[in-house]
Formats: sequence, structure tokens, C-alpha cells
Amino acid sequence: MAMFSQNPVLNGPNYSFADVPKDAVDGFREHRFNPYTDNGGSTLAIAGADFAIMAGDTRLTAGYSINTRFAPKVFKIGGSNSSQDDANILLSVVGFAADGEALKERLDAVCKMYRYRHGKPMSVHACAKRLSTILYQKRFFPYYVYAILGGLDEEGRGAVYSYDPVGSYEREQARAGGAAASLIMPFLDNQVNFKNQYVPGSGTGHDLKERPRMPLPREEVEVLVKDAFDSAVERHIEVGDGLQMMIITKDGIEEKILPLKKD
Repeated sequence: MAMFSQNPVLNGPNYSFADVPKDAVDGFREHRFNPYTDNGGSTLAIAGADFAIMAGDTRLTAGYSINTRFAPKVFKIGGSNSSQDDANILLSVVGFAADGEALKERLDAVCKMYRYRHGKPMSVHACAKRLSTILYQKRFFPYYVYAILGGLDEEGRGAVYSYDPVGSYEREQARAGGAAASLIMPFLDNQVNFKNQYVPGSGTGHDLKERPRMPLPREEVEVLVKDAFDSAVERHIEVGDGLQMMIITKDGIEEKILPLKKD
């Protein structure tokens, strides 16, 4: 398809919404319109006891081309001003970059209107429901993105909600999305959700006791996030360049930018 083409002579222009007309049959030519493309990249989120971490790489691709090496995929939502200094919610979007930007702007506007009308920020639980509604309203022409929402719940615990493009969502301990999700998610299942981890010496075979599921400390989670992306960039060409990591706590949101492979 032309959306992945790198040869404009043979396959026509390589922007996503144009496809090559088919050969004329009986004087007619078929034209297509494809409004979507996949701009690569990956995101992940992990909920802790009193924090949540969301991260994404900064590469934006179109086929085999790198359009930019710095396109953030994690955004602050619901602040009282344009700088988002007092935001209390994080949103990550990956997939079609234009739809991700549109979704981020729409959700941010909803949260800002809520703050203006009610005199307080929207809770992450309420925002999670509202994002589901926004996505479902567009189900016949969906936002072509994989979204993850993060923040602190009413009890101060880390909360992470993952979505499909039409609004189905659930609260999880950890979730990865995007191009390298299939590489990162098994790692998170083992290291964060403790799948297939057992207490040494607790028995043999089916008598083995599973390792208790406990939220990891922030320092360990930050190392896991960096390790997850370091491994993903070794095997996926659409992930790389930089790692944007945002940590939300009761004291606010902290952002870190770390290097990743650029080849």
C-alpha cells in the first residue's frame, strides 16, 4: 500500500491518506481514501502504592522513515493553565499521531471545563469513565490510538487504566501499548505482576506457592521501565531515540527524558 511506500515513482506519494488509483477497467479508475497511518512508538504505565509512572519513546515514524526523533507520547491532563503545572492526570497515546493529539486536546478541554465549573480537578476515576465515553462516541470513525490513563485514586494509590480504540477499558497494575507492546508486556507480566514467580523452597510442582503480589518501590519501577525500553529498541525499528518518563505523586508530576538507541 502507498501508506508504507518509499518509492513515489512506482507506488505514488507516501503520505497516508493517498493510495494509488488502480488500472482503468472499462474506462473507470478506483480511488481510495485512507485517513489512518501508524506512526510507531510504544508506551507503558505501571501503578505503585503511592505513585504511577507512564513512559513512552519519542520516535515518530512513517513506514521506514523517521519523521522526528522527539515526539512525546505522554501528556499532562487537566491543569488550570496552558503550562499544566498543577495537572493531576497523565495520558499516553500511541498509534496515529494526529488522532493522539486530537484526543489529548479534547480530554484536556473536558477536564479544564470540569475544574472551572466545579472548582476542583476531576478525579482519575471520573476521567477514566469520561475518556471511555469520548472514544465510544467516535466508534464508527475511531481515534486510531491506544490510550493509557494514569494518576492517583481517592486513596492516594497509583491507578492505571488501559483502553482499546473504541472505549473498552480496565484498571490494571501494568500495561504496555504500541508497536513493541508484544515485547514489553511479557516482561511486565513477570517483573511487575509476578506471573510464574514462586517462593523458593515452598514445595514442588503444583505445591509451589506464588510470590505475593506487592507494589514495587518507585526506584525499582524506574529501572524496570528503562530496561523494558532498552530491550524493545534492540528488536523494533519503530521504537527508539529517547525515553520520556513521567512520575505522578501527591507532590505533583515529575518528568525525565533519557536517551535510547538512535539507529
